[in-house]
Amino acid sequence: MNGNTFLVAGVCLLLFACGAGNGVPDKPTFNKHVAPLMFKHCTPCHREGGVAPFSLINYEQTKRKAKTIAKVTEKRYMPPWPADASYTHFVGENFLSDQEIAVFRRWYETGMTEGAAEDLPRYEPPTWRSQIGKPDMVLPLDSVRLFPNLKDRFFIIKIPGMLDRDTWVRAVEFVAGNQDLVHHFNGHLLLYKPGANRNLFQQPMKVEVSSGEYKTDFKVLNLFNNDGSIPERVHSAVNYLPGVLGTAYPAGLGTFRISREFAFVGNDMHYGPADRLATDRSYLNLFFSNKPPSRPVAEIMLGTNGVSPIVPPLKIAPGKVQTHSTRFRIDKDISVLTINPHLHLLGKSFLAYAIKPNGDTIRLIRISRWDFRWQYFYTFQKMVHIPAGSEIIAEAVFDNTDRNPNNPNQPPKEVGERLDYGGASMRATDEMFQFIITYTLYQPGDENFSLEPDKSR
Repeated sequence: MNGNTFLVAGVCLLLFACGAGNGVPDKPTFNKHVAPLMFKHCTPCHREGGVAPFSLINYEQTKRKAKTIAKVTEKRYMPPWPADASYTHFVGENFLSDQEIAVFRRWYETGMTEGAAEDLPRYEPPTWRSQIGKPDMVLPLDSVRLFPNLKDRFFIIKIPGMLDRDTWVRAVEFVAGNQDLVHHFNGHLLLYKPGANRNLFQQPMKVEVSSGEYKTDFKVLNLFNNDGSIPERVHSAVNYLPGVLGTAYPAGLGTFRISREFAFVGNDMHYGPADRLATDRSYLNLFFSNKPPSRPVAEIMLGTNGVSPIVPPLKIAPGKVQTHSTRFRIDKDISVLTINPHLHLLGKSFLAYAIKPNGDTIRLIRISRWDFRWQYFYTFQKMVHIPAGSEIIAEAVFDNTDRNPNNPNQPPKEVGERLDYGGASMRATDEMFQFIITYTLYQPGDENFSLEPDKSR
């Protein structure tokens, strides 16, 4: 071995000891190396008033959970981001690099040093519970008491509001009060002329219904105009699934008018089975805009209750892993903004893409490991143009075996779309397969239109 060989070997040993070989310091500190990762990836949820069950905003809190943090980040269980970042990218995507994961592990293994105070980045946790920002208006829902009966419960809920004047709304965000039990919320907006509904703010504010009974009871909830007519409605003004917080688009895109007197209608509000006595008090965050609508948005829903059949029909045999698909050909050029894959507890994986008329593939989303608890509305970083004549295809794999830890039935039994009241049952223990696409009509240049949210008013 010559002198150059010894020199190279020595440099390699030094790089390994310092962690330079993989960009990870030999002895990370909380203040310099761990805190910046926590503040970026973890504390949006793990903070006082956040959606997570405990806070991680300082050294002592993080040190107590260091072993768990190292474990769940290595398994990519946390931070929760089901979408495959090697397939497509979205606004606000939240995942760790291999190097960042290694920082957590090495910090735990080397004694969890706090570090110099001057290395700690400034952090001011927001006082509101939102992924969009500080809301202009907060509307609480009527509280719901849930008894431990292990049954799904469904409500239609009225959430009335009043403003000084008509205005524009750029986003509405549903925030689950009891995230463990709120399964979903589908909300429409009713617009009234001043004085058109004298009973708008009177009780009752909610009525319990059976699964699938989705027709709003206007009479019981005092939603008709005084003359008996139905008020103007904004369909699907706000929706929620497990883990979801709100979506906001750039100024004018998807903005809609809200009148001085209005009411949101949770049609429907679904709670999963409760194993204990619990209370939920969810609420809506409203974000106003000083800019009128520039382009309207609309939805296409494939699969369950949607425009396209599921092939084969969604009946999943006990002990089987089955693949189902659904497809729909569009007849106009569209620009896709947001997509939402939706399965229940038997979901294993999800894939969606479009095939253009010339045979080219447009990637939409791939989720290799489905997680029922995190069903985001994924907004693309830039609009995705899908030309007329393209076929949108979604494929889902369902695991109805006893190896699926989320299987609600032990032993497994046949599960599928149970039809109630003309639609598919939304009970968590039944199954669904949906792919919802939010879009606007295509305009030249949309491929370069950024969908990063505009914080201006």
